Amino acid sequence: MGEFVTLEVEDGVGTIRLNRPPMNALDKNVQEDIRSAAHEAGANDDIKAVIVYGGEKVFAAGADIKEMQPMSFRDMSARADALSSSFTALADLPKPTVAAITGYALGGGLELSMCCDIRIVADNAKLGQPEILLGIIPGAGGTQRLSRLVGPAKAKDICYTGRFVDADEALRIGLADKVVPAASVYDEAKKWAGQFVGGASMALRAVKAAVDGGLNGDLASGLKLESQLFAALFATEDQKNGMQSFIDNGPGKAKFTGR
Repeated sequence: MGEFVTLEVEDGVGTIRLNRPPMNALDKNVQEDIRSAAHEAGANDDIKAVIVYGGEKVFAAGADIKEMQPMSFRDMSARADALSSSFTALADLPKPTVAAITGYALGGGLELSMCCDIRIVADNAKLGQPEILLGIIPGAGGTQRLSRLVGPAKAKDICYTGRFVDADEALRIGLADKVVPAASVYDEAKKWAGQFVGGASMALRAVKAAVDGGLNGDLASGLKLESQLFAALFATEDQKNGMQSFIDNGPGKAKFTGR
């Protein structure tokens, strides 16, 4: 982690906090700090779920345009893969993740939020991919993750126009999963993340691997992946404990160890 990105742990929930006032611009250093925070959160067994949060006023309003503007084709060709992979490190984090979005989530900010499993959005938030207004396109997953969330037609509309999407529309098209008052965003995200503390960590990891891996191929490949992950869980303590608890006490009463 660096000056503008921190990883805080409380009650089994990790919070990757962006703190680069005034708008959490995602320059090269912040991008690499996000990569480091994601890797640390994934490796820390005390963390069962992760929140990505930009603070009470803004999630992230995009890349650092002053840093990008003078870059040449050669410069960006050398940087583009690292930019994308720094965000993918969050997408690959093998634990439940939630973006707590206040204010603006634009450009790279929206791309970062789409690397999370779900998005809890303030009722006054604005989301969008306005790169077209700069003469470029999204470069950290925006065209790909957005189209998978809202469909190709909506994704093209948002990227073609660069328009802002309000919270109500975001919820309607599937870009947001829950809309709450701005003051409640972080608390709602922590409530969602907290339900996985004490959960079956290996099974949660398998859910994420199955869903995300299945989206990368055809149905037959996805079903084969699911079968392999399903069978592998029969090597875990949680499977033994969970099924024995069901037999002895009924559903929902198992105590899991995460092993």
